[in-house]
Amino acid sequence: MSDVYYDPWDVEIDIDPYPTYRRLRDEAPLYHNERRDFWGLSRYADIDAALRDPQRFSSAKGDILEVVQADPVMPPGVFINEDPPLHTIHRKIVGRAFTPRRMKAIEDKVRAFCNACLDPLMDGDRFDFVLDLGAELPMRTIGMLVGIPDADQPSVRAEANRVLRNKPGEPLPVKKDHYFDGDMFTEYVDWRIKNPSDDLITELLAVEFEDETGTTRNLRKEELLIFLAVIAGAGVETTGRLFGWMGKVLAENPDQRQELVLDHSLIPGAIDELLRFEPPGPHVARYVTEDVELHGQTVPAGSALLLMLASANRDERTFDDPDRFDIHRAPGSLLSFAKGAHFCLGAPLARLEGRVALEEVLNRFPKWDVDLAGARRARSSTVRGWDSMPAIIG
Repeated sequence: MSDVYYDPWDVEIDIDPYPTYRRLRDEAPLYHNERRDFWGLSRYADIDAALRDPQRFSSAKGDILEVVQADPVMPPGVFINEDPPLHTIHRKIVGRAFTPRRMKAIEDKVRAFCNACLDPLMDGDRFDFVLDLGAELPMRTIGMLVGIPDADQPSVRAEANRVLRNKPGEPLPVKKDHYFDGDMFTEYVDWRIKNPSDDLITELLAVEFEDETGTTRNLRKEELLIFLAVIAGAGVETTGRLFGWMGKVLAENPDQRQELVLDHSLIPGAIDELLRFEPPGPHVARYVTEDVELHGQTVPAGSALLLMLASANRDERTFDDPDRFDIHRAPGSLLSFAKGAHFCLGAPLARLEGRVALEEVLNRFPKWDVDLAGARRARSSTVRGWDSMPAIIG
């Protein structure tokens, strides 16, 4: 019996969880934390299989461990917390936000915003990857995509941050009867109903679809509000954390950073490698719908199961030399965006933001060191990263 201990809320483990993940993969590939009342999987093959099996490993009670354990009442439309076939119906509708056409249409706007953030900093001797860029760009990009006015974006970002923040060492507080709502968008949607435009909200108001009862209809207003809350919440915190890791990891690998300066065609692969090496979303949770045999043990029906994506991304059974950052690593295997029915719809947007931002950073600041003493970690069990990552560029 292994004595390895893992707790996703443990601040000390979270500083560098990878040695613990390795022990879990080797000694307890199916892990049970009795005190916190959850099971966990840490190997790539096990997590990949679980992500592709929504019948036994359900998202209907949430995809955050504390949410699954609280079993809150989910309003219709929280598509990340639904299973097929309802998830499939809603996912197809929301997928309209992330088509290649829409990504192409906003790239110039994303680049212009990066330029506006970075240009005023060029005469200084430092800038902050998170505070000067990562904290703003994801919400601005969601705003461009959806059509949220600039003036409303700070409050949307603040709400997205608030619902994912827990006190250090403690689980995220979850209200059983009021986990998710889109009230913050009500006024704007009402205005768009009266003043249609060419934005996503107008398109979603007009779309007709066949619902789970076989009825062809439009989205109800409350469904659209939930969709908007999910899109905004999912894209703001996780993508924002990518920028802190970008600053830190590339500073620690200056030779590879110089390759990116000289050849921007390597940048998309570098963004994927960053997402593998230090994924901002380190794990997702599932609800176990029936007794499941794994590694000689039974996970009882009704259990909460934690899928440790960050551990899977460093599994030596799948990746060669997984603890080495390598921008030339073959693409396609990372689990940072999950797999199967719940593969992250926003993956193209996150990759776009990361690529454009890194291009513009390298155009201005080909070299930097990070001030780790002045950096500040984000204390959240659901998203792993930095609230501040200052870089010295002089």
